[in-house]
Amino acid sequence: MDRTFLLLGAVAAFLAVTLGAFGAHGLRGRLTPEMLAVFQTGVQYHLYHALALVLVSAIMGRLSGWLIQTAGWCFAAGIVLFSGSLYVLAISGVTIFGAITPIGGLAFLIGWACLAFAAI
Repeated sequence: MDRTFLLLGAVAAFLAVTLGAFGAHGLRGRLTPEMLAVFQTGVQYHLYHALALVLVSAIMGRLSGWLIQTAGWCFAAGIVLFSGSLYVLAISGVTIFGAITPIGGLAFLIGWACLAFAAI
């Protein structure tokens, strides 16, 4: 499972850097400053939680159990739901996608809580 989270983290980080560059170079001038900021928020949280996945992979050998795995899956789900909804919202302008964002934020919070409880 540690290799799974390492792979997910590495791919997610690659995509975050790619999307960050796309936002900075490809979307500037095409989106309003507000929507560009929404896109960049998605990129920031995407990259933070890609690194969290790498962290989960690294500590799986020291702390085992369902809490560590749950943290990893919650981080992955949060990237898709939180960052993904912000990307789609910014590019499409369809505001209903903003309703998905808090679900991804909750997944991030659950992931961090699981990580904290695993440490205890």
